Amino acid sequence: MNNILILSPHTDDAELGCGGTIIRFLKEGKNVIWIVFSTAEESLPPELPKDTLVTEFLNVTQYLGLKEDNYKIFHFEVRKLSDKRQEVLEELVRIRKTFKPDLVIGPSVNDYHQDHVVVANEMIRAFKSHCSIISYELPWNHVTFNTQMFITLEQQDIQKKYDLLRFYHSQMLVKRNYFTEEFILGLARVRGTQIGKEYAEAFEVIRWNI
Repeated sequence: MNNILILSPHTDDAELGCGGTIIRFLKEGKNVIWIVFSTAEESLPPELPKDTLVTEFLNVTQYLGLKEDNYKIFHFEVRKLSDKRQEVLEELVRIRKTFKPDLVIGPSVNDYHQDHVVVANEMIRAFKSHCSIISYELPWNHVTFNTQMFITLEQQDIQKKYDLLRFYHSQMLVKRNYFTEEFILGLARVRGTQIGKEYAEAFEVIRWNI
């Protein structure tokens, strides 16, 4: 399993849901492509530049040492991805044909954010017959989440995950509690404890091919 596709409805979603796993995969030399569908310009405080979240995400990619071929940013309007469902699907099919991922990681179909569930459903539609698919956890958006799979992480992976989130100064300004070091470490410890390890991230399994 070498080609890994990461799907992020908005900048910061994948960092929050599977940032430690991304760090582990890069450390292991996996070939990663990361797709962001919306930079959520309309959600920014009016005093911030419209490209703030783009800049913050690019800081993340630079910190991780990703090249331009390893990520792609779209600018679909936030909370209106349902209007662009076909375009999202067509882009995923294009990536399926060109990149041929072994594993796709995206949001959960149990995620109640309207943009997240669009990406989750189109992800399954595009890749269900072609590769393994798992969904990351964003607890504040879930009523239920099936912890069917765990990826073990080291403390340095979780610390670097928090380092990624610190690039999102715009989100720190609105004091989202899931951006705190306490939350990131705490959830990773809970998931690790469930499998007898120190740290982990949990995932739902949509499809697993061996």
